Amino acid sequence: MLDADSLVRNRPKPSATGWRKVVQSATFGLVNPGESANEVRRRELTARATTHVAGGHHRVAVLSLKGGVGKTTTTVALGSMLSSLRGDRVLAVDANPDRGTLSDKVRLQTAATIRDLLNERDSIRRYADIRGFTSQAASRLEILASDRDPAVSEAFSEEDYRQVTRILEHYYSICLTDCGTGLLHSAMRGVLGLADQVVLVSSASVDGARSASATLDWLEAHEYGYLVRGAVVVLSMVRTDGKSTIDLDRLEQHFSSRCRAVVRVPWDPHLEEGAEVDLDLLTPATRDAYLQLAATVGEAFAWPR
Repeated sequence: MLDADSLVRNRPKPSATGWRKVVQSATFGLVNPGESANEVRRRELTARATTHVAGGHHRVAVLSLKGGVGKTTTTVALGSMLSSLRGDRVLAVDANPDRGTLSDKVRLQTAATIRDLLNERDSIRRYADIRGFTSQAASRLEILASDRDPAVSEAFSEEDYRQVTRILEHYYSICLTDCGTGLLHSAMRGVLGLADQVVLVSSASVDGARSASATLDWLEAHEYGYLVRGAVVVLSMVRTDGKSTIDLDRLEQHFSSRCRAVVRVPWDPHLEEGAEVDLDLLTPATRDAYLQLAATVGEAFAWPR
């Protein structure tokens, strides 16, 4: 690569935090201690999260067979992290056949839903047209909400999902789909059939782990083994106070033997509120975990489809 980073020797990058920044500021830039090990790590994770999307569009299905484990929160936090780091467009779609809660995680800018988009799909000619159906968070992540009426939501089918994705792939580089807890409803066939990779969310508990492992079993039994091998498992809301009786290392080892990677996300007071997700309100440890998740998911963007 013919760029400054590769051609100029002994060129330390300026530090953004800590005593290194203080020293550099106090000496008016004459003394540059360079980056700390943590800053180097964050830069490398950011580079992986901003991997170019091969083929122009990448679909990520966020799954959980068990409710209440943080699947929707993971969808929004992952999407927000990717959106805040990247320059292209990232969208999260609510494909829950029941009343989805994706729209509860951002400040809504429109009452339009995925059903409205389907009904007016023939009028969409440019990005400005589709923007009227989405809400955008401060991170630049866009949300396409589902119907709030469960009776209407159940009518959302595989063909509906495929029609929606055919529209979205022209305007967004990355599409995260927040799936329902069931695997047998019609829309899920479309989600899994089109997914480039899967993020499986589990709580750090016995029943959560069993449900997550059963999800992997089901995927493998229904010819989605390639998604299992490339999957990323998220252990959500992990206690870091040392009081958990769950052997997290053994739990992580189990999923690592079946999937591509496992990421632990610690318990966070902001996420426990169940309200809108704001990356700036996360603890440093939680924010770092989602950066790691974004980097791990981002690596797959370069894979040929």
